[in-house]
Amino acid sequence: MIFFKYVRWKNFLSTGNNFTEIQLDRNPTTLIIGENGAGKSTVLDALCFGLFGKPFRGVNKPQLLNSVNNSSCLVEVEFKIGSKDIKVIRGIKPNVFEIYINGKMYNQDAHSRDYQKYLEQQILKLNYRSFTQVVILGSSTFVPFMQLKARHRREVVEEILDIQIFSLMNMLLKQKLKNIFDDIRDIDYKFELTSEKIQLQNQYIDDVKKNKDKIITEKTNLIASNEEEIFSRKSVIEKLQQENDNLLSKISDNEKVKKNYTKLKDIKSTLVEKHKAHSRVVDFFENNDDCPTCQQHIDEIFKREMISNKQKDVTKFSNGLKELEEELKKSKDRQKEISDIANKIRENEVQIAKDYSSVVQLEKFNSTLEAELAQLETGDVSKSDYKKLKELKNELIRINEQKTKLKEDQTYAEAVKNMLQDTGIKTKIIKQYLPIMNKLINTYLTSMEFYVNFTLNENFEETIKSRYRDEFTYDSFSEGEKMRIDLALLFTWRAIAKMKNSTNTNLLMLDEIFDSSLDSTGTDEFLKILNTLSDENVFVISHKQDVLVDKFRSTIKFEKVKNFSHVVE
Repeated sequence: MIFFKYVRWKNFLSTGNNFTEIQLDRNPTTLIIGENGAGKSTVLDALCFGLFGKPFRGVNKPQLLNSVNNSSCLVEVEFKIGSKDIKVIRGIKPNVFEIYINGKMYNQDAHSRDYQKYLEQQILKLNYRSFTQVVILGSSTFVPFMQLKARHRREVVEEILDIQIFSLMNMLLKQKLKNIFDDIRDIDYKFELTSEKIQLQNQYIDDVKKNKDKIITEKTNLIASNEEEIFSRKSVIEKLQQENDNLLSKISDNEKVKKNYTKLKDIKSTLVEKHKAHSRVVDFFENNDDCPTCQQHIDEIFKREMISNKQKDVTKFSNGLKELEEELKKSKDRQKEISDIANKIRENEVQIAKDYSSVVQLEKFNSTLEAELAQLETGDVSKSDYKKLKELKNELIRINEQKTKLKEDQTYAEAVKNMLQDTGIKTKIIKQYLPIMNKLINTYLTSMEFYVNFTLNENFEETIKSRYRDEFTYDSFSEGEKMRIDLALLFTWRAIAKMKNSTNTNLLMLDEIFDSSLDSTGTDEFLKILNTLSDENVFVISHKQDVLVDKFRSTIKFEKVKNFSHVVE
């Protein structure tokens, strides 16, 4: 049983920054009164928003936030289920959604949708639709049971009877059947593939036995061909190795040539500097009669002797440089020759490596062929071939066993699925309760002096007959008569819930049902029903303060002061 204790809210709709709290377990009957717009129905919206994240009336979530304060909207609902004290806190700006069980917050790692699902499925054991059929009856956006679609009617009753678990089981079973079907399809593919492999292996073994001589000839010829290839490649390797030996002998002076080239470059550098220095002396004496430093006249005889001597030196250095350039060219040409030979050696080494690898592979292949030949010459198929065939057959047996097991699982799952369908076990349970439901509905209708025979079938389609056997539908009646039917259904669902102890609750909230559709007779009779309820807390929202106030144990009055809704004690 869900035993509601209180609901409190602030900055919610027309309520300001101070909490408004309604104790839900204080009195058996409570009348909620106030002018239009005073905030009477806010208690319904707060309760539904706190539990399900959406109000009772058709108000968008952003509009729930008080437009004046525009922040810190908060709703708290506290209730008890067995030994567990539960509090749900939900807010806007900032967004808040917390569940406390015995004072400890439930893990919030899950997504908010999963968090809500846990609240509805594991704690409350009912959703918004069922809650508004069992706990709240209103006149605004409320959709009565008889105006719900057939599948939604069934969902409500299934939750009340606590048999929705079968729907969940059926959904899980459908997924399991899909997985089994996929596994069987995969197994069938493996079975066919393995069967084909066995067939091919048997054919190969038969072909080997029938064509032994032909195969022996082919393998012998292949060995011989490989041997020729091995001999040819070995000859090439030997030739290339010999060529490399000869080439290496031709470049034995490699280091000597490198050193000589470096030495010649150094000599050239020295000769160039000397040539430049003597040339500058010749230029000096040819272009100067006086010393630029001491300003003394240079003797003409001395000048001619110096020019003659230095000119000889310049000529000697020029000739030396020409001879040196020839030697450098010879050395450079030799270096290129050595480089070309070295490249050729490297090319030969690459080819030797390739040929050697081919020789190794061919020799390995020939060893395998010779082993196969030895086996063939004995008249038997290779042991590995028979081993492979045996492994394939064993694999086929395992696959067949898996398929048999999956087929058994599929048969059992389909049988259970048939039981869990709407026409199965759930319908049987519903049929057991239908006579009780129909009896209760008609009892409540009679209590409200509405004398018709109202019957629901297993699809929750109504049959309504008058005392004169005239047939009607729910839509045939006036609003007041429809309200009597809605009330009868509400009390029936609560009575059934109490039997099942599933969605049973102490709380019943009725919004303006006395104000529109019920006449004075209907009102009196309905009040008699309310007074018969035991261990329940009934809240009635109404404008008929003068008529009803003395018929309730307590009264809560809502007023609006400076555009904020308040409770007046």
